[in-house]
Amino acid sequence: MDLLAAPVIETRELRKTYDIGSVQVHALNGVSVSIDRGAFTAVMGASGSGKSTFMNLIGCLDQPTAGSIFLEGQDVAKMTRDQLAEVRNKRIGFVFQGFNLLSRTSALDNVSLPMLYASVPKEEREERSREALTSVGLGSRLRHTPTELSGGQQQRVAIARALVNRPSLILADEPTGNLDSHSGKEIMELFRGLNEERGITIVIVTHEADIAAWARRVITFRDGEIVDDKAVAA
Repeated sequence: MDLLAAPVIETRELRKTYDIGSVQVHALNGVSVSIDRGAFTAVMGASGSGKSTFMNLIGCLDQPTAGSIFLEGQDVAKMTRDQLAEVRNKRIGFVFQGFNLLSRTSALDNVSLPMLYASVPKEEREERSREALTSVGLGSRLRHTPTELSGGQQQRVAIARALVNRPSLILADEPTGNLDSHSGKEIMELFRGLNEERGITIVIVTHEADIAAWARRVITFRDGEIVDDKAVAA
């Protein structure tokens, strides 16, 4: 299969059920969706809608109860834990609401971490980390620790870390949730630029309509199902 021709993400009848005591909770009920390479997609829904479960599954952080998840044509739902860990490290970049940075470690070293796990040589790690930080506007903050950076700058470090292994997909979970409105706008402008100028496939999970409006497509979940899927005007 030509991986470049395949959708970056495709799910087929995806289901996830949790057993809570004697009760079964159906978090996802047969979700089928396709996300093409170079897309900028927002996944919306209230708490308990299934959007976070969906993100965890397509991010290879969890495995479905039933159904298939294809990442560039490969069914990751059938992979082992070790295989999933490799996929997460090399093919998916994550950006979280809480930044998830090491507080006493420089921006450069925070960005380098995914490459350390991938056994990339030291010189190449530093070069690629510098390049990634420069691309998000932090070329002059390489040696600063997170405590020396604003919230918006910390999220830029997190985005640089997500980019550094040159993933097929960036998943961002409420990426502006800890930011003021001005910093949040800057982060969304950065995501849009990465998508439009570099063609990076981005999926943002949010409950905020004004954040979802930055995307080119909005998928809305309710009660474990997709209830709306529409293009957004540029």
